Amino acid sequence: MKSLAELAAIKEKMQNKVVMREGSGDIRVVVGMATCGIAAGARPVLNTFVEEINNEGLAGNVTVTQTGCIGICQYEPVVEIFEAGKEKVTYVKMTAEKAKEVVEKHLKGGNVIEEYTMTNA
Repeated sequence: MKSLAELAAIKEKMQNKVVMREGSGDIRVVVGMATCGIAAGARPVLNTFVEEINNEGLAGNVTVTQTGCIGICQYEPVVEIFEAGKEKVTYVKMTAEKAKEVVEKHLKGGNVIEEYTMTNA
């Protein structure tokens, strides 16, 4: 059994990732994690969003969650971004590299990357 100090250290290390998925920020990033999404590579996309949002200091404003099937399997991995007062943005055929770019340009900079959206698929 681990000591109380070891357990506290593990909790501290993992706290940011847990908070990211349970937060109540103004912006919600939803990653499709049904079987089709996972098979297409959604897990690294989800992990990259969590890590990059934390690294950029956006955790107070952005929540990352996962969902089941979004219904457009041929475009997986799919990421939907919901912002109060704005139309939902659906990014398709995502990769970890594209996720980093979305964090930088869309979530941090406020500019939708049109070439990664559903309208340009």
